[in-house]
Amino acid sequence: MIRIVLAEDQRLLLGALGSLLELEDDMEVVGQANNGQEALDLVQKLSPDICITDIEMPIMTGIELAGALQDHPCKVLILTTFARSGYFEKARQAGVDGYLVKDSPSEELAYAIRSIMKGRKMYSPELMELAFDAPNPLTEREMQVMEQMAEGKNSKEIAAELFLSPGTVRNYISVILEKLQASSRIEALTKAKEKGWFK
Repeated sequence: MIRIVLAEDQRLLLGALGSLLELEDDMEVVGQANNGQEALDLVQKLSPDICITDIEMPIMTGIELAGALQDHPCKVLILTTFARSGYFEKARQAGVDGYLVKDSPSEELAYAIRSIMKGRKMYSPELMELAFDAPNPLTEREMQVMEQMAEGKNSKEIAAELFLSPGTVRNYISVILEKLQASSRIEALTKAKEKGWFK
């Protein structure tokens, strides 16, 4: 019997997913959590075979949960609506065993769980295509400027925060807009978030 812990912050979806997996003869849902921290506590307490988790959850994300379980024998499968290359890359770095999108058919989920238990990695085909998308073109410093922009700071405030001159900050911002092919700061932030490079 494959023992499963589910982590999903949308309660309706959590219940539906649990009921769906309980229909499988060889699977048993032993715990359900509404956030990553609850899921981590359940995994440590119940020692399930696999934890199926969403990415965006309160307190601890699915990727942080996967990272926290790297030394635990429990396998981790991410099930999310976000087919984004940035998230996928972070999930792989956190050592997840699978990454599926929520619109996958239920039989695909059951197949993925069984395959992971046999030691295989399972990724949605559309994610494999995304993995070959262009990586984040921004440097670490440019990302720091983006973070300040996201907080609504102007060039002068960003300069003070990062110990740069306002002119240098303006140069960074124009390079960011050019690299992301964006016409404004808001568009640049939106594009970076959509790619999963930026929270």
